[in-house]
Amino acid sequence: MDGRRTKSVTADVEDEVANAEQVLADLRDSGELDALVARYPGLTWRLAGEQDERRDSLGSLAVGFPLAMLVIYALLAVPFRSYVQPVLVMAAIPFGAIGAILGHMLLGYGLSIISMFGIIALAGVVVNDSLVLVYTANRLRERADAAGGRGLSTEQAARGLGPFEAVIEAGRRRFRPILLTSLTTFFGLAPMIFETSVQARFLIPMAISLGFGILFATAIILVLLPALYLVLEDALGAGRRFVDLADGPAGSTAAGAGPDSGGADGGRGPGRAGVPAAAMRRSPGGT
Repeated sequence: MDGRRTKSVTADVEDEVANAEQVLADLRDSGELDALVARYPGLTWRLAGEQDERRDSLGSLAVGFPLAMLVIYALLAVPFRSYVQPVLVMAAIPFGAIGAILGHMLLGYGLSIISMFGIIALAGVVVNDSLVLVYTANRLRERADAAGGRGLSTEQAARGLGPFEAVIEAGRRRFRPILLTSLTTFFGLAPMIFETSVQARFLIPMAISLGFGILFATAIILVLLPALYLVLEDALGAGRRFVDLADGPAGSTAAGAGPDSGGADGGRGPGRAGVPAAAMRRSPGGT
């Protein structure tokens, strides 16, 4: 290569003992390669083959993953008509990644490039549960069709629900659909996750990321998302109250100088300040 002699060293990794990342990390940390460079001046080395392909794939993921998140955010912002609630829905994505990592640790697998593909695919799956919950809560607050809900009177249905009542009712209505959707997804992936054949070992890390990620994210969604919803509503309410207080004095001044004011003196006429002009007129027999 480039007029220099080269030597390629290849090896196969036994997945039952270790993975390629562990082997390469041990090779770099052992100092053997540095010792060879010190012993033979002019010697250089680099990791190629699968390592090069993995590096290229991770570079593509670094560009594609933010782009996918941006597309998901845009698709959620349109029906919600909000810039903040899509972030609330997408808050489940990091917890799904945590569940994928825990699944790998539980089953004794190391993270690989296929695992990363599974985590990215998981990002588009875990938002479904939180999307259903948030959308239902919004519907209960906005529309008057909540009379069929449990414990709701006709008056409550007519005026809609507050944030707390809406998120509690949404959790009641959507608990079983969310739970059953996640369980059916996990059990559909279970045969691949627990497969022992050599042919299936290539796809097992992706199945682990999807299966355990969606299980962990579902538990978090059902517990944490209602609390985040209420925190968001409190923050937005505080922001609205602050804006109202800031606009209050200006609004009062504008109201005092309305269209009924006759001039700069506020329609009081040519009399004493604060006394209406009609009061300044004397009757024909007055003193």
